[in-house]
This record gives sequence, C-alpha cells and structure tokens, in this order.
Amino acid sequence: MLKKLLRSKYFPIIITSVLFVVLFGIGSALFEGFFSLQVFLNLFIDNAYLIVIATGMSMVLILGGIDISVGSVIAMVCMASAAMLRDHVNPYLVMLLMVAVGAAFGFTQGCLIQFFKIQPFIVTLAGLFFARGMTAVINTTSINIKDPTYVAISNAKIPLPGGNYVSPGVVIALVLLAAASLVMTYTKFGRTVYAIGGNEASANLMGLPVGKTKILVYTVNGIYSSIAGIVFSFYMLSGYTRHAVGAEMDAISSSVIGGMSLTGGIGYVPGALFGVLINGTIQTLITFQGTLSSWWAKIVSGLLLCAFIVLQRMILKNKGVGES
Repeated sequence: MLKKLLRSKYFPIIITSVLFVVLFGIGSALFEGFFSLQVFLNLFIDNAYLIVIATGMSMVLILGGIDISVGSVIAMVCMASAAMLRDHVNPYLVMLLMVAVGAAFGFTQGCLIQFFKIQPFIVTLAGLFFARGMTAVINTTSINIKDPTYVAISNAKIPLPGGNYVSPGVVIALVLLAAASLVMTYTKFGRTVYAIGGNEASANLMGLPVGKTKILVYTVNGIYSSIAGIVFSFYMLSGYTRHAVGAEMDAISSSVIGGMSLTGGIGYVPGALFGVLINGTIQTLITFQGTLSSWWAKIVSGLLLCAFIVLQRMILKNKGVGES
C-alpha cells in the first residue's frame, strides 16, 4: 500500500495539503483567535505577491529550468512604478508598461537560455543583478506612492460573509493561479512543458517545439513577476531597492514544498499555493507565539524544503524500482 501511495502522481500535493491542515490545526489548538476565517484569509492577503511568483516559478521548474531573478524584478517594477506615478503618469498606463517590461525581461532570458545554451541559473543570476541594479539607477532611496488609484486599490477590501474580507491582490493572485493550472493541465502547451521537463532529448525526437516552449515559459514567468511587482506595490505603496530581497528563494521553496521537482517534469501548479500557505502559516504561528524571532520561519522552511526533496527522491526511486 505504501509503494502504491508513493507511486501516485498526486502524492506530493496530498502531503502538502495535509501538512497545511496540520499546521493550521496546531495553531488553532495553541492560540486563541487563530482558528478564524480572517486569519486564514490573511495568509492570502499577506502573500498574494508570493502566490503569483510561485505560480510562475512552478511552470519554470516543471520545464526543468529555474529563475532566481523574480525578486529583483518585483523591486524594479515597484521602483519604476513609484517613479512614474510621482511624475503623474496615468496609473493604468504604468501597470501596462510594467507588464510589458516583465514580458520583455522574461523573453530575453528565455532567448539567452535557448539560443546560446547557457544554464538558466547563470542567465537568471545575471538578470537578478541587472534588475536590482536598475532599481538603484532609478532611485537609491525610497519613493512613496501617493497616486489616488494605487492608494484606493491598496485600501480596498472585498467583503465576504461574516464581516471578513480579502484584498484585490488576492483576487489577482487566484485568477493567475487558476489560469496557469488550467493551461498546464488541459492544453497542448502544458503537456509539452511536462514532456520537456521529463526528458528534453525525447521531446526533441518527438518533434515538439522545445525552443519556442522554453522561451514562452520564461516570457510568461516574466509577466507573472511583473504582476507580482504590481501587487507588491499595492501592498507596500512604495518603491525601494531592498524590496522583495530573497523572494525568489521563497518562491522556489514554496514550489518545491508544493510538489514541484527541481529536475523538471513533476508537480502540479496548485501545489505552489499550498507551499505558500504553509510558509505563511509558519510565520503566523511565530507572530502569535510572540517571543520567537521571525528567522525561525526561514529555519523551518529550510527543513521542510530538505524533507520534500528527500521525499521526491524516494518517489522517483520507487517508480524506478516499479518499472524495472
């Protein structure tokens, strides 16, 4: 029965969802007021931008790649948005321009990876330095966002039953998550991404558009990163060179905890949501506890990341034994 469970393609996401329920249950048992719908919804509100970049990162990981530039892209988008809004550029034009910048950024990285056969880590490391450097070129100090449209969106609360609410950023994040999940599960493009991540040489022999798919995945990830930057600017209402430092690692860890494999071809995009919620729940537990440093969240996240990588190796090894 254990071997059958390990060989199930849904096993990683089942483990992740069960772990989230257990953690939330522990918090509910230990702390008064933890078990409430608004505390649960706050996990989405505080981590809306992370849900977006983890979704994009999941597609890249399934492809067999990686992108460590996403946090710097968020910072660059926030700073560029703040600078343009300070100069009274139309806020909706600013959003469109930022999405275009993200698409161009991802497209360029995808082309470098595909046509020059450079390792994704090296290309996106260069992208990380470039985007973070451009953030400082725009301005080295913090720029507050005072545009009425951005302030209104930042303060907006979408009401839910029982006096609860979510922010517009949550809606944006869940729509993007649903879109990516549907595309990866039910379209030819999604199946091609899984095929490339599973075995790129075989995908080439099958006549699949490997190069075009790679470039498109990185382009989509760039778009998701820029939208995450827009959502983050709603949340912070400022541009700053230190925004979203380490966000790329949070996105990778959330995706892996959510069932994605660093070797490609494995995982389901919705798993990234549970990975983000687990990290958010750990942070909330530390906040309710009151005496522990917030760095304990990073420690626990690191331990979980290692545990899930080991679990993935067990699953792959079990599949290999079954096939032989």
